[in-house]
Parts: sequence; structure tokens; C-alpha cells
Amino acid sequence: MVKERARILVVGGGYVGMYTALRLQRRLKQELRRGEVDITVVTPDPYMTYQPFLPEAAAGSISPRHVVVPLRRVLHQCHVVVGEVTSIDHAVRTAAVTTLATTEEGKAAEFLGYDELVLAPGAISRTLPIPGLAEYGIGFKTVEEAIGLRNHVIEQMDIASSTRDPAIRDAALTFVFVGGGYAGVEALGELEDMARYTARYYHNVRPEDMKWILVEASDRILPEVGEEMGRYTVTQLRRRNIQVLLDTRLDSCADRVAVLSDGQRFPTRTVVWTAGVKPHPLLAATDLPLNGRGRLKCTAELTVDGAPHAWAAGDAAAVPDVTAAEPGTDTAPNAQHALRQARVLGDNIVHALRGEPLETYAHKYVGSVASLGLHKGVAQVYGRKLKGYPAWFMHRVYHLSRVPTFNRKARVLAEWTLAGLFKREIVSLGSLEHPRAEFELAAGGKPPHSPSDNPKGSS
Repeated sequence: MVKERARILVVGGGYVGMYTALRLQRRLKQELRRGEVDITVVTPDPYMTYQPFLPEAAAGSISPRHVVVPLRRVLHQCHVVVGEVTSIDHAVRTAAVTTLATTEEGKAAEFLGYDELVLAPGAISRTLPIPGLAEYGIGFKTVEEAIGLRNHVIEQMDIASSTRDPAIRDAALTFVFVGGGYAGVEALGELEDMARYTARYYHNVRPEDMKWILVEASDRILPEVGEEMGRYTVTQLRRRNIQVLLDTRLDSCADRVAVLSDGQRFPTRTVVWTAGVKPHPLLAATDLPLNGRGRLKCTAELTVDGAPHAWAAGDAAAVPDVTAAEPGTDTAPNAQHALRQARVLGDNIVHALRGEPLETYAHKYVGSVASLGLHKGVAQVYGRKLKGYPAWFMHRVYHLSRVPTFNRKARVLAEWTLAGLFKREIVSLGSLEHPRAEFELAAGGKPPHSPSDNPKGSS
């Protein structure tokens, strides 16, 4: 039994935030009904994005709405507040929150009090001060970015098909991806597959006309699947005429020209930045202890070290890996740990409220799977190495089992089944990104003065 009414504040609606709140909702069902517990989830978006499906959403294998999970439907016993926590004063148990309503009301922020704090704001893209990156770079962390990239790639093929200028055509058909981790390799593999298929519907664009370039600063890609599988992935990508440039950095992409550290220059209209993530800036706006990399110092019980009633997991937390051979090793900030940490985190909050001993988070990394396009993949699971179709099939089975709710599982499976029976959809809906542009023009607004203002385009 919970001794007194407890206010639980969950910051973030990603893997850790949603699964922790879901665990609390299930474990504290009776307490919630009696009004002894209140759970509030503050998140910038009213949905959780299942990021492993972003490459397939970008390639059109999955509908964008099936990549996200509506939080209000799943967390029906929690208060979901769409907004952002800008600062936290844990000494007085208060969080400053900005919402759409605070903006309309002219307030700087509202203050929420809490008794137990769960910090799970996730991470943001780690960028570098590279000339032109802010102006021309495209990220790949959200479903909006994934669909925007799909529209952009198809639009570049439209540009190449309709121009007579060889320089414009070459730049439109050159696609540069920076970062050889999961996001970069899977996005490149799926989109190259989609573009190769789409080219059959253009009378003057062939797959051989397109240049796909992967730039990686280290000497290997996909380190999570092991060195051997990483080398196999490089070989397979190069067999598809994809240039894989290792030990190479992007020095500039100003004026739509990608300049690399080895001296190569590629005129391009597409630079996709997937070179890692960094802790959310909210962590620096708290009075909680951080490690040298800006992540929260945590214990193996997922409490913030030295801060009672504060909990954290996922990308924002430096959690000791009790299964590692070397002491002082932290768990990797990936979805595999985040899902399991959320379960233990929710249970430990319940234990703390009921005065019970806490559990220790212990999970040995079982391996990784990665898709390289339709029927292509690599995997290393429990020491076993798989490649090609078996790895791709395991990738789909694993992520289908992990995507939350039976509703989403059924919809994704149905879409995969239909995709195997019918042809791909190759439509670009770039106007979704500027839905009012055409009406503004019809109502007497300014005509588009640059390609970026084209109401039908996303680029």
C-alpha cells in the first residue's frame, strides 16, 4: 500500500518515458483508482516514435502513422501534457514547463510540483560547426524527418528527370549520408532500395545515374554487430555501387557542395546527418549530478546518484553495467537497454512507494540486428552471425515483437504482408510540409521567390 498520495512526474515520452509510465499504470492500478497516486507525463509530442521503423517508413514499407504510438490512448490513466520541461529544481521538487497554452497566455512557464521524478528526455542530434550543415543538412531522428527525406529524394529524381543542365542533374542524383551507425546505414540502405525501384518509372533516370555516398569518421561501420559483420556490410554496400568512405569526415557542405576531409568534393542537394547523438540540453538545466559526457550519474537501481526520489534511464542516464567484465562500464544508450531499464525503473518506483527493497538492473547485451534494404540485413545475436535474408527476417521479427501494443503489431504485419503482394508506393507529398502555401498564393500572398518556397516541394 502507498502510505500517502504520491505525485510522479515523467519527463519525456520516448522509450523510457512511455514504458515507465505504462509499467506504473499497470502496477499501481488500485492506487490510481483510489486517488493515492497521480502520474503526469510531459512530452514535446503526444506520441512515442518507434525509431527502428523510421528507415522503413522513409522507404514506404510502413505507413508513418504506424511508426508512432499515441500516448493518450496507451497511458489512459496518466495525465499527458504536451510541452517541454525547461528546468528542474529538485531541491524543492519543482519543474518549469512550457506548453502551447503558456505561449498563448503570455506566460514564461508553469511550475509543476512532484514527489518522484523520472528523467527520460532522450537525446538530440550531435552536430558539429560544419559550414552549411545548419542550412542544408537533413536529420533522421523523427518520423517527420523520415517522411520529409523520402519526399526529398523523390523530388530530386523529378528534378533530374526534367532538367537539361548536367550540373543540376548530377547534384540532384547525389545523396550523401554522414554517419555509419544504425541510423545512417539503415536509412541509406532502405532509401537506395526505394530509389532503385522508383527509377523504373522514369524514362531518363537509371539506378546507375545515382551516387550514394556513406561518410564515416572511424575505420568501421555498424560497430554493434561486430567487426566481421561490419566488413561484410561494407562489401555488400559497395556491390550496390554505394561509396563507403571510412576514416573520412565532412568538412563543409556550404553552397550545396559536400567537401570531405580526403579532398573529394561532391555537388549535392542531399546531405543526411546521422553522426550520433548527445544528451538533451535539459539535463544541464537541473541541479542533478552529471558525468563528464553530460549524462545523469545513476546507480544500478536506476536512481540518480545522491538525489533521493529522482530516477533516470535510457540515453539521458549513465547506468552502471553490472554484467560487464570491466568495472566502471556503463550500459550502452540503445533501445535494447532502454526498454528493459524502463521495466525495472517502474518496478523500483513502486517498491520505493511501498517501502520495499529495490531491484538491480542487470542485462547482458544479446546482440544486434540491422536492415540493409528489402531482404538484406546483418545480425549478431548470442554470438551467432547471420547475413542476407535470415538476418533481415530476424530484424523484422525482433522489432515486430518489440513495437508496443497489439494494435500496432497487427497493423505493421498487415502492411508488410500487403507490401509483399503489391508494388511500392512512390508518391512524394512534399506539400504536406507547407500545407497553407498554395492557399496563401491563391489568396493574394507573395509568389514563391525560391525553390524552397515551392508549395509542392519539400526541399
